[in-house]
Amino acid sequence: MTPDQLVVPPPNVKILDYPGTIGIGVAIIYTTALLYISSKFDRTNGVLTISLMVVLGMLGVVTFCLFYTIPNDEITSAAIGGLTASFGAVIAYWLSRPHPPHEPPKE
Repeated sequence: MTPDQLVVPPPNVKILDYPGTIGIGVAIIYTTALLYISSKFDRTNGVLTISLMVVLGMLGVVTFCLFYTIPNDEITSAAIGGLTASFGAVIAYWLSRPHPPHEPPKE
């Protein structure tokens, strides 16, 4: 046996072998689509878009923690706390906006 036959070449790396790269690609495509669509229809000058991105991003983090951190570790409680804080901030913002006065019901 010659030394050339003993050398094992490194394996070919494929993007599909790493699910994290697929997840990052999907996140990039989703965020790009969300920003493009919101630039056309968001009348709040980005506040609605940021609210959607915060809430959906934190829901994604919590979903990730539920699937990949069993048993629970430190990131799970931090993600759930972040979700609660960000969701509360979004709700507080939208409820603190001035509302038109209510009209009495017409009879």
